[in-house]
Amino acid sequence: MPIFGSVQDQDLIFISVAARMLGMHPQTLRKYERLGLVQPTRTIGSMRLYSRDELARIKLIKRLVDEAGINLAGVQRLLSIAEIVQRVRPLVRERRVTQELDELLRVLGID
Repeated sequence: MPIFGSVQDQDLIFISVAARMLGMHPQTLRKYERLGLVQPTRTIGSMRLYSRDELARIKLIKRLVDEAGINLAGVQRLLSIAEIVQRVRPLVRERRVTQELDELLRVLGID
């Protein structure tokens, strides 16, 4: 499952439900949005809606913070690196480089 995807054809979940599912406070999800870590879609009335991809991203952020002890600035940096690696991976033809990129993603805990 890709970490970064579109919200097309996906179930969308309100922030209160998402927070409950993730065992987090809604304010934490709002903070993640302010920091640019997640980008929930909005209803016409500006209510936040989270896709399955966003929930997976939040789970990853939570794991990096809780289990790996990484602060949110570090998480931002890691996610930026992961996005670049994912864009570069298909462009790389040399198998050795692909293996190194896969290893980098594995070390970061991102598949």
